[in-house]
Amino acid sequence: MGYGEAYGRYVGMIEETLEKLLGEQQQECPCDGGIPAHLCETMRYSLLAGGKRVRPVLLLAACEMLGGDMAQALVPAAALEMIHTYSLIHDDLPGMDDDDYRRGRLTNHKVYGVGHAILAGDALLNYAYECMLENATAYPENLTGHVRAACAIATRAGVGGMIAGQSLDLLSEHMPPDADRLLYIHTHKTADLLTAPLLAAAYICGADEEQVAALSRFGYHVGIAFQIDDDLLDVQGDAKEMGKQTGMDAQRGKMTWPSLVGVDGAKARSAAAWDEALDALNIFGERAWFMREFAAKLRARTN
Repeated sequence: MGYGEAYGRYVGMIEETLEKLLGEQQQECPCDGGIPAHLCETMRYSLLAGGKRVRPVLLLAACEMLGGDMAQALVPAAALEMIHTYSLIHDDLPGMDDDDYRRGRLTNHKVYGVGHAILAGDALLNYAYECMLENATAYPENLTGHVRAACAIATRAGVGGMIAGQSLDLLSEHMPPDADRLLYIHTHKTADLLTAPLLAAAYICGADEEQVAALSRFGYHVGIAFQIDDDLLDVQGDAKEMGKQTGMDAQRGKMTWPSLVGVDGAKARSAAAWDEALDALNIFGERAWFMREFAAKLRARTN
């Protein structure tokens, strides 16, 4: 099986799981504790808008690489995509990045209004944990692994993880570029949510300490490289191809790698981070073929 076919297989599994977990609702005032129809619509609008499903694909690929039970990983993978989607909905709000378009179409708040967009994000975040905890109870023989996986996701999405990075990112607008501050922002704003799926897979599969450390290192360096490249795309990318406005970081006074070390310096840092990520995979040998291809494709992205 080639890389494209394997990626498509993972995405298909994720889409099917997302649809099962968040099917369309008909009742606006459900009596069974279900999701009200309008709230479900706002959640589905962003969750099922497509995208590369990078984080859940990483989780499933790591699980398969480690020889784990893929069935146990499906709900955590889908839940992670819910958390990522909630963060995008909130990022796009007027009080954050104030973006009109995401993935080539209107952002959630432009369609449903700011209030409903906030609630859609809140709902996806909470429903993600609900789904993970319920899934954990379905595997009592591996309950510890699932709890550790959920904790890894929660920690890296939470107050010491992604939200911490987002908070400092906001505080740092229009400040002079600072390397330590910028690394903190990108470690938590971006790298944490790319490390989370790898650690979640490791815990579900019962990986040893060396494997956990290698996956954590891979996720960290992929995250840093990914964010540096994202900064570069905002400077050099094509808005039509990317499906969103470019040049927005400079307009918002964002601290970025190009603003700190220039375009050439940022490209050099990106290249070094990608090399570190690939080096981390060496302990897995040929089993890491998908991860290596994944990194190569992500490195070559133009949107």
